[in-house]
Amino acid sequence: MQYEFLKHFPRRMKHVGAYALLFANSSQKTIWKQYGFLKLDEQFNVIFAVLLYLMEQSLKEENCTIDDVGAYLDSLNMRYFEKNMSYEDCKNLGDFIINVVLSNEGKAMYFEGYDFGQREYQAMNVSYVANKIVYLDSEVRRTSYYLTEDGYNLLLSTLEIESNLKITIHEMIFKMHLEKQSYDKAVDDIKNVFNLMRIQLQRIEEAMGRIRRNALNYSVADYEFVLEANLDTISDTKQKFLSYRELVKTRARELEEMNLNVRRLDEKEEEKLRNLGIIESYLNRAIDEHQKILSSHFDLKSLYTRELEQLSQMSFIRRFSLRNELYEEILKRPEGLSRMEIFLRPLFGNEPEKIYNLKKCTELQRPLRKKGEDETEAVMEFGDEEWMQEEERLRQQRLAGYEGCLLFLLQRAMGADTGEVSLEEIRQGLDADGEDYARLLPSVQIFKEVMVELLRGREIDIEVLREERRNFIGEFSSGFQLNEMLLNLIEMHGLMIRKVTVYRIEDGKVIAFEHVPDDTGRQKTVCCSNVLIRVAG
Repeated sequence: MQYEFLKHFPRRMKHVGAYALLFANSSQKTIWKQYGFLKLDEQFNVIFAVLLYLMEQSLKEENCTIDDVGAYLDSLNMRYFEKNMSYEDCKNLGDFIINVVLSNEGKAMYFEGYDFGQREYQAMNVSYVANKIVYLDSEVRRTSYYLTEDGYNLLLSTLEIESNLKITIHEMIFKMHLEKQSYDKAVDDIKNVFNLMRIQLQRIEEAMGRIRRNALNYSVADYEFVLEANLDTISDTKQKFLSYRELVKTRARELEEMNLNVRRLDEKEEEKLRNLGIIESYLNRAIDEHQKILSSHFDLKSLYTRELEQLSQMSFIRRFSLRNELYEEILKRPEGLSRMEIFLRPLFGNEPEKIYNLKKCTELQRPLRKKGEDETEAVMEFGDEEWMQEEERLRQQRLAGYEGCLLFLLQRAMGADTGEVSLEEIRQGLDADGEDYARLLPSVQIFKEVMVELLRGREIDIEVLREERRNFIGEFSSGFQLNEMLLNLIEMHGLMIRKVTVYRIEDGKVIAFEHVPDDTGRQKTVCCSNVLIRVAG
């Protein structure tokens, strides 16, 4: 394999797939809104709270039925979430989380990871929970749920190891693999150790930058955390790595002498020799990084001490008001302007230290007049009827823009013989001054939001949306909701659409739309990837 770091890629992708499948099973489900969990953050907090309950019951080898999960969610809701849910609602929500989100309605879940050694995708099964039949009191038959190995791995991966233990644990694993001569695994271990040392050095540099800007904004707890991590890193790491390097050199020398004097090395032995060379190079880099951390540790201590001393000396400086002590006195006696240098000279005695904040160059630069306009608008009263009418008019105008853009895309796809159309084809048939151009691109923000939501939805089943709407009475939405607007347009205009599929075409083409207005009225050019929109009747 050309790139050794891609050797265990499918195994890594299975960990990614565990989160990806959770998101796929939970997103775009309107049942969350029915119980008041509107944000994705809230939804995932509830899912993992249920997973932890399942793990606790599994570890105690106790039954965990839907009734138990409902009672658990009801307790959490009364004490913490405080949503408008009854016990039956909590039970139904628990049933949805276990049987839909975690179990995929009983269908097997697979996530494909590319195997660069075999040059093909490898389908990996992901299963969070399993179930068994249990008999409760009076021979009542119930289904009890428990965590699988994938479920345990998912939860254990969310609990981070403390920073001061990470290097120690990875170093112990590296030592074990080195003793067992599992050099391919030892390569990954020493890379992890080196990365952790690099992160520690960056943490020190960031702390020194914050102290230079303002030592008062850097708490003693943060300083203590960095110092303890430094001490754990530099305690005996260098001596251990020097002994590891000598061991690696000795074993590499033995293999080289065997290749020269005894026999040629076979393929596995050549791979071991190559891995030993990689381990030695990373050990050298880790030792250099250790020296940098050691020197930066003392630099951090001296810098923090010096900055605090300077701040303590500032308490002896006499402060005064420029308006009262200077401006008012000058207005009373203007002849004092001829002696202003006596007052200003001390201010320029020492050249101040300049620190350039790189974050400022990436911030969005706004004109000052914009701030003035915002402040002027802020003083308007919300009870002003004219202002409320204007806000409603602007909202309706924006929703009309969303509807026009989405309807134009659907009609263009339906008008094609194949039932699909790409952005490139749409662009070729549009005149920048025509009415269709304005319908598709009412503004930069509207067009961008419509395309992003379509790509995020990818495959939208209209019948599923209708079923969800029949079973759920939602609150009125004042903004753009793709599923809601899609159903309204299909029913309002009688469109014969059963499914909408949208995905990005990987052809490297860039589709440009010129002279598109933004929210401020300025003309801009919108550049995006080529996207295919397909409708099925």
